[in-house]
Amino acid sequence: MRNSMLRRLATVATTLGLTSLGLLGAGAVPAQAAIRDCPSGYFCAWKSDNGTGTMYKTNVNRATLGTWDNTFKSVVNHTNKYACLYDAPNYDVDGGTSIWGPDPAGTEWGYSWSSVSSVKFVPTERECVLPPYPAWAAYTAPETAGFGDMNADRKSDVIVRDEAGRLWFLPGDNTGRLVGTGGWNAMSTLTRHGDFSGDGREDVIAREASTGRLWLYPGTGTGALGSRKLIGSGGWNAMNHVTAFGNLAGDGRSDLLAVEKSTGKLWLYPGTATGLGARKLIGSGGWNTMNALAGPGDMNGDNRPDLIAREAATGKLWFYPGTATGGVGARVLIGSGGWNAMASFLPLGDLDADGRNDLATLSNSSYVGEGCRGVGCLVLYSGKGTGGLYPGAPEDENWMDLNAF
Repeated sequence: MRNSMLRRLATVATTLGLTSLGLLGAGAVPAQAAIRDCPSGYFCAWKSDNGTGTMYKTNVNRATLGTWDNTFKSVVNHTNKYACLYDAPNYDVDGGTSIWGPDPAGTEWGYSWSSVSSVKFVPTERECVLPPYPAWAAYTAPETAGFGDMNADRKSDVIVRDEAGRLWFLPGDNTGRLVGTGGWNAMSTLTRHGDFSGDGREDVIAREASTGRLWLYPGTGTGALGSRKLIGSGGWNAMNHVTAFGNLAGDGRSDLLAVEKSTGKLWLYPGTATGLGARKLIGSGGWNTMNALAGPGDMNGDNRPDLIAREAATGKLWFYPGTATGGVGARVLIGSGGWNAMASFLPLGDLDADGRNDLATLSNSSYVGEGCRGVGCLVLYSGKGTGGLYPGAPEDENWMDLNAF
């Protein structure tokens, strides 16, 4: 569908798995070491291998190190950001990169095995060698804007949450922009697809981990989100797989699905003008055997939203067609196994602009595909228009450390 982006940098990032977070000697500070002298909020280094002698410190990016170039022997990162240590000046990743994780306590120290010529501080580990968000390119669909499209350009969009709790909007043209500056890690569930607020724009629903509250963030039509509205005052921590589903109730508003942890029952919560209406039981039990639900929209051409579910024990993928009565019909097997290699599902509408809804996935460590393996592979499955999926095509390998929806 499209060329994989940033493959060269991904190779560097993979290498970092062997050399990053240099914690050799962590906690084993010699009696003569002056690690404690590194001020809070600073990265510090010494020319000795035991943290003694003249100390270098900085809390701002340094493209060059002057007389300290290629002299670091022991280091400590007493900051709340990742410290990226580059072998070359000007943050050039080609020469090699070491990454030191945040250590606000300032107690983790170790040896610097590489020649350091520049230092940069970033909120997430991936930003040492990659952009904060991955490349995302989507084709322009033949139909008008709708499911999966948040800025009315007829392209499927993605929102990603990074490790720092920020939200990035990816409109499908290989660009991205910040739409949430922080705090989103307080949410245990993020889901979207469909218009809940009734203004013709796709919205986001989030569950607050500490309180079990459910919040609606209305879409603005640009990819950004408006002021949130409380639509569930509590109790939502009792639910698994809170999933935006599309307009199953047939009233023009998107609905919500959730599995009750204690019973395995599947409930439909219809969207209303004020939030969510009285729930309706559409699955009497057994849904706790599923470890992922996805609402990909209409997958079989009957103008009703459908459901895809993954069976935890077998890794099988099942298709549940939406019915005219506001429920789901008899399931059909569309994936015979192996789907547990996917960390998450991204139901994003018509990705390849052929008029049929598709499915995107992000891989976990057990995935092996053509040209991509392990964590962070984006794999696209084109819809057949019958509820089934064509074989997956790995598209990009730079989606690690992101929660996408």
